[in-house]
Amino acid sequence: MAISSLVHLGSIMGGVRTVDQVGVEERAASLGKRSIKKASKVWALELAIRMMDLTTLEGADTPGKVAALCSKGIRPDPADPSVPSVAAICVYPAMIRPAVEHLRGTDVLVASVATAFPSGQTFLDVKLAETKEAVAAGADEIDMVIDRGAFLSGDYQKVYDEIVAIKEAAGAAHLKVILETGELGTYDNVRRASVLAMTAGADFIKTSTGKINPAATPPVTLVMMEAIRDFHRETGRAVGLKPAGGIRTAKQAVQYLVLLYETLGPEWMTPERFRIGASSLLNDCLMQLAKERTGAYQSGDYFTLD
Repeated sequence: MAISSLVHLGSIMGGVRTVDQVGVEERAASLGKRSIKKASKVWALELAIRMMDLTTLEGADTPGKVAALCSKGIRPDPADPSVPSVAAICVYPAMIRPAVEHLRGTDVLVASVATAFPSGQTFLDVKLAETKEAVAAGADEIDMVIDRGAFLSGDYQKVYDEIVAIKEAAGAAHLKVILETGELGTYDNVRRASVLAMTAGADFIKTSTGKINPAATPPVTLVMMEAIRDFHRETGRAVGLKPAGGIRTAKQAVQYLVLLYETLGPEWMTPERFRIGASSLLNDCLMQLAKERTGAYQSGDYFTLD
């Protein structure tokens, strides 16, 4: 790595401002109390569905399970064709081909985790090979994990270089960089990791793998949103955001959309710039949507299990 590049990265990381913990938590809590009603709520629920990365990341995943999830993602409510499709189906690399086959001809994308998800603890050559094979199998998006050990030990250059290399290996596929905020310890670290990932070329930054607690939280997501806002102002480049893990109810999803609107504005209220990683959120959104449209709650028994 050239000395100028090392100096450049050191200057950027040294200039990352600290986070006001009390201010962030108070603002997130305040915005979380807002409620929206009737037509606005229907719009928000439909938008949340369109932004969803419907996810299965289990050791027991099978092609049949992935096919069923793809069907649900394409037509979330078979009884109501007006309900939009989700943004993407997110799977392990071995399940990409069944997902591609089932989603062919639709607008639903295939996302795949890679780079030794969820730990990231393997050789760079292995991470690069997995990324290339995932793209070759048909993945439209790659969700990679950063090396948290390197980051926490202050080796920002290693983390930066890995993201740059994986971004190159991903080619035309969009790269979502998972920070695993629950392991970063502080809001200051979350902001530093966000800036580092964006500087290295991330198309999206993502809170969590969903495999550890805490995963996505409103304050952590707000810190990442503010980092994206400031990065956009300074560079002109728009980076997307994906909170993932622990978002299970429609009410929570709407709270994240309020945070998004108030922090990044209407330009980010699109699946091209915001995703919600979810495995159990969709049914609650469908139940709430049916309630808003019909005035009556429907039982979860009327919807398939994800």
